[in-house]
Amino acid sequence: MKRLRLLLGCVLLMFVGSACGSEAQPVDGKVYNIYYVNNEETKNIFVEYVTQTDDTDTLISELLGQLALVPSKFEYEAPLAGGFGLLGYTLDNGQLTMNFDGQYREMDNVKEVLTRAAIVRTLIQIQGIDYVSFTVQGEMLTDSSGIAVGTMSSDLFIDNAGNEINAYESVNLRLYFANEDGTGLVEENRRNVVYSSNISLEKLVVEKLVEGPSSEGAYPTLDPSTKIISVTIKDGVCYVNLDETFLNQPYNTSAEVTVYSITNSLVELSNVNKVQITVGGETNLSYREKISLNEVFERNLDLLAQ
Repeated sequence: MKRLRLLLGCVLLMFVGSACGSEAQPVDGKVYNIYYVNNEETKNIFVEYVTQTDDTDTLISELLGQLALVPSKFEYEAPLAGGFGLLGYTLDNGQLTMNFDGQYREMDNVKEVLTRAAIVRTLIQIQGIDYVSFTVQGEMLTDSSGIAVGTMSSDLFIDNAGNEINAYESVNLRLYFANEDGTGLVEENRRNVVYSSNISLEKLVVEKLVEGPSSEGAYPTLDPSTKIISVTIKDGVCYVNLDETFLNQPYNTSAEVTVYSITNSLVELSNVNKVQITVGGETNLSYREKISLNEVFERNLDLLAQ
């Protein structure tokens, strides 16, 4: 019996010692998430990386090295290990500009967006980097519609639950812009527009209208500096809240064409029947002293240019 008790005591001590030894050790350094593209090319995933580096320039080079490191078991795709090359980068007043060679443009739309998201989300974690922009052979990167991508910040790519960031989808949009003399509307069909699943289709439509047309014969209807405060839907009505820049009209476009450029484009979506436009949340306004924003607008195809 004494031997049995002694044996059990030894086993217990071994167990306790093992448990103590398995406690997580404090991390010696700072943890960064290195983002990659999953093998199915449908989303981004991240792997934690610990470093003691705190010098900004050295840290940028170090994280870029991780983004180019191909995993030994090929569990995911390293964003900087593709067929394109990084020609260089500059950091100026919080903006990191990365310049790639011409092969960068050879990626398909979805792969390009996922690659860009992985790079931006990794580097934006570095203190001192507030924005990231991409150039290709010194020229600003453009999206599939030919619109400049511009600067990218941390809130552009939003985390979902778990260790993946937002997935990307593609959609066909029918947008309405002005004709040459600004008196009518023309259709612009955009195919395979890649967008983040964190952005509603309604907001995507308004964003594309603010960006302006990408085809010949179509002209902008909104000031490109217009800020979108919110775009929401309730009971089939889409509420578009813009800042005061909306009231400006730098183009030779009628008030009706501008209002129905927004309305007709949104009503093309299956869940939108009507549109109300507000400025800073206010509806008690008259757009260009011609159209009351108290009104809820419905589709108007009479303005469609022949």
